[in-house]
Amino acid sequence: MLTNDQLDRWDRGTFFHPSTHLAQHARGESPSRIVTGGAGVYIEDRDGNRLLDGFAGLYCVNVGYGRQEIAEAIAEQARKLAYYHAYVGHGTEVSITLAKMILDRAPEGMSKVYFGLGGSDANETNVKLAWYVNNILGRPEKKKIISRWRGYHGSGLVTGSLTGLEMFHKKFDLPLERVLHTAAPYYYRRDDTSLSEADFVAYCVQELEALIEREGAETIAAFIGEPVLGTGGVVPPPAGYWEAIQPVLKKHDILLIADEVVTGFGRLGSMFGSTHYGLRPDIITIAKGLTSAYAPLSGSIVSERVWQILEQGTDENGPIGHGWTYSAHPIGAAAGVANLKLIDELGLVDNAREVGGYLNRTMAEALAEHPHVGEVRGEGLLCAVEFVEDRETRRFFDPAKKVGPAVAAALLSEGVIARAMPQGDILGFAPPLCLTQEEADVIVAATVKAVEAALPAR
Repeated sequence: MLTNDQLDRWDRGTFFHPSTHLAQHARGESPSRIVTGGAGVYIEDRDGNRLLDGFAGLYCVNVGYGRQEIAEAIAEQARKLAYYHAYVGHGTEVSITLAKMILDRAPEGMSKVYFGLGGSDANETNVKLAWYVNNILGRPEKKKIISRWRGYHGSGLVTGSLTGLEMFHKKFDLPLERVLHTAAPYYYRRDDTSLSEADFVAYCVQELEALIEREGAETIAAFIGEPVLGTGGVVPPPAGYWEAIQPVLKKHDILLIADEVVTGFGRLGSMFGSTHYGLRPDIITIAKGLTSAYAPLSGSIVSERVWQILEQGTDENGPIGHGWTYSAHPIGAAAGVANLKLIDELGLVDNAREVGGYLNRTMAEALAEHPHVGEVRGEGLLCAVEFVEDRETRRFFDPAKKVGPAVAAALLSEGVIARAMPQGDILGFAPPLCLTQEEADVIVAATVKAVEAALPAR
């Protein structure tokens, strides 16, 4: 206990935690968890609790915990060559190999991979590339980026601006200029409940077209969107959404950036969300599932169209003035190579489709009659349960009641981790892609108990 108590004091006294109520944590008013190990879909903490991680860390430990193949690849690379930079044409065997493996799996028309460390810096890269491309094309005024409300694209300056969630803007002087937001493709939360799904898609298109008209297409460089809204509520798009949005972008020569930090490498039951929904992106953002978070690594996959303009730019202006010290870091690249091999060998893309479908069906069936469950939705191994005060009128709870966190806490007491999503009473699931049907049953049974405990039906 002395060790644990000391760790707790150090934690609260020295560690600045992200996305945390800092004052409550420092004062010891909120719980902390020090994680010490993991295997498969389970983690263990210092107090010996074994918990089914229904959120794969932060949607990222896709192959599951304790994969020795990746640990050994990291160790071998560290012994051989822990670091060398990627500037001025330098590379390593693993970084070059990983780029080839990514493009072999990427949607048609993609050309090159630029490596970073996390999804936020990848989207910073993407915005810079969009600006650079338009300068090379002689369109210096075409610089604004359209995102969607409730989208999540990072928490830096530009990427936090792209993110369409209040907590990432509040008191940070965000969003910055050049960033615009349009309607979220969130059918359940539509203002006009009389709209059919097709009508709502038409509404989203109209909102986008109106925004482009107001701002001027000649000022807009790119549109960024997650194939499925992640942190904004785990929301698959309504049927026909991407088919309707893309012609608008093409008409106005607006680049499409597909943020696949969550959906890339199998989470939807397809290798990429872009292929799953028929997107034809100019740039794809990748991170989490690239290494299953065994080491930090992200990437920007650029299309052949964009690459040709980048080449033109360096012919005209010399070497491109963009780079990170840790771009294509060999440790991260080694983790990525081993991770992608495991995804293939274990059939995890197919498993995400099959077990994910089972999880979503059984969750919906188990909670179908609960008066405070407004919707169960998902795709692949993404699932969300949204809670309402009155299901018939779709009246939402007062946010001050913190219903989502209460259900998540009740679920934790049942031994399962899920995430109380921000900006709504929504319980999100994104378990490792190695989840079995039996483990999906554990998640569903525990969720039913947690919902009944936190929100009794009577």
